[in-house]
Amino acid sequence: MENMFQDLQVLDLSTVLAGPSVGTFFAELGATVVKVESPRGCDVTRTWRLNSEDVLGDVSAYFASVNYKKSYRKLDFSKESDRSELNELIAKSDIVIVNFKEGDDLKFRLSPSDVQAINPRIIYASLKGFASNPNRIAYDVVLQAECGFMFMNGEKNSGPLKMPVALIDVLAAHQMKEGILCALIQRLKSGRGSIVRVTLEESALSALMNQASNYLMAGHIAQPEGSLHPNIAPYGETFTCLDQKQLVLAIGSNQQFEKLCECTMLMRLPHEEQFSTNQKRVLHRSELAALLQSKLALETRDYWMKRFIEIGVPAGSIRSMEEIFKDDFAKSMVREEVISESHTKRMTSIAFRLES
Repeated sequence: MENMFQDLQVLDLSTVLAGPSVGTFFAELGATVVKVESPRGCDVTRTWRLNSEDVLGDVSAYFASVNYKKSYRKLDFSKESDRSELNELIAKSDIVIVNFKEGDDLKFRLSPSDVQAINPRIIYASLKGFASNPNRIAYDVVLQAECGFMFMNGEKNSGPLKMPVALIDVLAAHQMKEGILCALIQRLKSGRGSIVRVTLEESALSALMNQASNYLMAGHIAQPEGSLHPNIAPYGETFTCLDQKQLVLAIGSNQQFEKLCECTMLMRLPHEEQFSTNQKRVLHRSELAALLQSKLALETRDYWMKRFIEIGVPAGSIRSMEEIFKDDFAKSMVREEVISESHTKRMTSIAFRLES
């Protein structure tokens, strides 16, 4: 798959996470991707460093995470010499990715009509923040708040919490990839380019999935329940084992519940009225969790995970970054590259296989 898009030219004029990650996706599949930044203000994520990061150079770990296999240019859109170079890049590109603030596309003479006047076959992929109010400044945490994620995330007494990755940017990036791929198919038929418009707001709202339907169909307003699932139990409950390491259960059927009870020597539970069906287990989930905790505390996490995997009980170890990257499989998804003399690492953006 590394050469799937080897003849594709992508011009990445975007910054931060969503847009650049789309450019990296195409780069990993063989496209030539040129990232253009303003000399007066490069991609702001170059400066988003951890306290532990080297302050030398202009490549942060954050920037490296979504910029891979690209070449870099610094062009001032207001300078005619730089503008001529930019126009040449537009003329030979198949895709241009932008995330301009409202009105900046007109200021920079880089609106869809401006770009397609230079190259009618180009696919213009535009990312915005709020569809309902394009003038609002939009960052991931703002969208997580406005679109319901923070309200229902966290524990009952924790207050609202955001996800620790830029979830809405990631969702928007996937929407943009899908839109661009559809536009490429359309171009094969028509020979002309098109405009792909994506917003963080619409991407977030569309991802509410079952929580939205729970409200729309049953009037249920999702509340902060930690990792608990409102419809299933035990699902999302976390347990501390003998070695003080934790695991999570995800029991989705009566059969899986019976296997769990067999494994933990609680064989009577499926026959007790309060635990006999999923709905009843949801109603009595605290009592059920206490019974399970008393058993799981008797052995180590590795012991239980080995048993659960063998017998077919859905469960997972709660692992830190350090634990994850001790795993050879996780290591196999790491990609390395030197950017501006900085040795960088990131996870691959390709998590699918294509077989013929």
